[in-house]
Amino acid sequence: MTERDEGTQLELIQPSARTRPKPRTGGEPVAEVDPVASVLVDTGLAHLDRPFEYLVPAAMAAEVVPGARVKVRFAGQDLDGFVVSRAAAAEHEGRLATIRRVVSPEAVLTPAVLAAAREVARRYGGVVGDVLRLAVPPRHAAAEKALALAAPDVDAVPTLESVAWSRYAGGPAFLSRLAAGGAPATSLLAAPATDPVQDWPRLLADAAAAALAGGRGSIIVVPDARDVARVESALTDRLGKGHHVRLTADQGPQARYTAYVKVLRGHVRVVVGTRAAVFAPVRDLGLVAWWDDGDDLHDEQRAPYPQVREVARIRVGIEGAALLSAGFVRTAALARWCADGVAVPLEADRAVVRRVVSRVRVAGEGADLARDPAAARAHLPSAAWQVAKEGLTRGPVLVQVPRRGYLPSLSCQDCRRPARCGVCAGPLGLHGPGQPPTCRWCGAVETRFECPHCGSPRLRSSVVGARRTAEELGRAFPGVPVTTSGAGAVVDHVDSRPRLVISTPGAEPVAEDGYAACLLLDAWALLDRPSLDAAEESLRRWMNAVGLTRGAADGGVAVLAGVPTHTTVPAVEALVRWDPAWFADRELGERTELSLPPTARVATLTGARSALQAAVAEMRLGESVRVLGPLPVDADTERLVLSAPLPDGPALAAEVAAMRARRSARKDSAPLTARLDPRDPAS
Repeated sequence: MTERDEGTQLELIQPSARTRPKPRTGGEPVAEVDPVASVLVDTGLAHLDRPFEYLVPAAMAAEVVPGARVKVRFAGQDLDGFVVSRAAAAEHEGRLATIRRVVSPEAVLTPAVLAAAREVARRYGGVVGDVLRLAVPPRHAAAEKALALAAPDVDAVPTLESVAWSRYAGGPAFLSRLAAGGAPATSLLAAPATDPVQDWPRLLADAAAAALAGGRGSIIVVPDARDVARVESALTDRLGKGHHVRLTADQGPQARYTAYVKVLRGHVRVVVGTRAAVFAPVRDLGLVAWWDDGDDLHDEQRAPYPQVREVARIRVGIEGAALLSAGFVRTAALARWCADGVAVPLEADRAVVRRVVSRVRVAGEGADLARDPAAARAHLPSAAWQVAKEGLTRGPVLVQVPRRGYLPSLSCQDCRRPARCGVCAGPLGLHGPGQPPTCRWCGAVETRFECPHCGSPRLRSSVVGARRTAEELGRAFPGVPVTTSGAGAVVDHVDSRPRLVISTPGAEPVAEDGYAACLLLDAWALLDRPSLDAAEESLRRWMNAVGLTRGAADGGVAVLAGVPTHTTVPAVEALVRWDPAWFADRELGERTELSLPPTARVATLTGARSALQAAVAEMRLGESVRVLGPLPVDADTERLVLSAPLPDGPALAAEVAAMRARRSARKDSAPLTARLDPRDPAS
């Protein structure tokens, strides 16, 4: 690497293809074989996102291997980097700096993971270094030294027929192809089950066992640590101990790095974890599977913001592995994969579905409306109360509430306008009984509320939280134990004894033998969210809760309360009929007509208006790219939305990357965030 004008940016000069001159050194002995190393330096700068050449000192020749961590001198400071290759001669004609030291000779960056990181960066208009920070955990020297080089002896995996996959017409064929070394790709709509041998964690474990039978490894990605624990239990039951590791963000540095190195060295070939686990360096990768594609925990919150689904597709394309997306629902993105032939849809026979899915009732429809005219609008209609009362004679009853807290949202009693804080205009809510209204944004206490629209001093609840629901149900069913599960106090499991379980979406405990009944309250609070995927997300949350309930053959009943009565709601129809495939195809059709994701590539640029205008002005956007906005985000920030047809998506991503590189090279101080394919372009 050359240093021109100390303290300024460094550049590579591309030599003629006919010449590969020997590097000039400063006299320090260098490696006799392949003395030049290409190093990806972690500069954090978009315009320097490429390898740089360094000389390999003779003393480090055996340790500077592709994938190893090294320290190099760059722009006057020592920076971390990964060795990506060794060569006999340099492409650069000038003097090269030498590698300062080898941080670790462990080749933690494999060629397959590097190729995936580069493709992820291209797709999302990002920087390879940012992707590698997501993919490769920080080194922990003690963990690296303590781990044995040789793999421990583990018991062989028994060959068993999969009961879980036998419920699906193409299930056994999928496992057979997987075991034979094939690369099938499928989008599986899982059927609910209260028997652990048939439940979705066992589906994933049996698929991993089939891959192991073919001599290949697997990656299983789930939304959170609770799901990881369930899949780990299924893997241990199916494979035995010692065949898998977990990779999650909540592991300590030593535990996470130990698990990573075990996979790297081939000690284990099955990985289960949260979103970063999709980059795990599994040897002979044969399967990448993930559960619940629509969960926003699969969206990385750090640049370049990749989504598990797309990273999985990239990895299986590079390594020839099988692909499995499983869930109770299918997102519009997966519906497009099925329509394009990328994945084959797979679901249970309707006879099986009718037996294993709870009977779903909608409060306020049919006879309920005659008995209780206000049932459709009530927080706890009489139909739900009756189902809960009957269900408590047979086991626990799950109550899903859209929001946590007590009364998280208030409105004017007279005009129904949302109640706002007089200091910052934030929403008002109640933290508990007898407490005054408090702003959820700034914390200011509202002692004398007066509606600015009608002058009324009276307040009413807009959304009832989990704590208030637990309080109401505790009075309605005296003597019945009440368990709450939500942010800050999530319960993993409950036993089969009668109890009321009040939970927010995603925090539902798993009940032994399943719930006897399930109440889904305030449906409108989910459906009315101002987001692109409001209906899709509502259906996903409802089905995940109903999926924990006993099937109709075992007396399981679910009640959906708070459904709008003025129109037909497709998400409600899909829940009642348990037909997520129909809903996904319908959602995809609507988005195709409107050119919305996933039928278009979208980029959002967020920053000050001047920064947005300058960025768009220098981008070479094709005629097919639509520029929408700017839309206000807050007082000083706006957002532009760039939309392009799918064939022009790579060009849009390339322009976003080029724009970021130009801003980095100029050292623009105005902050600007660029994001490709966000879940909701308006948020």
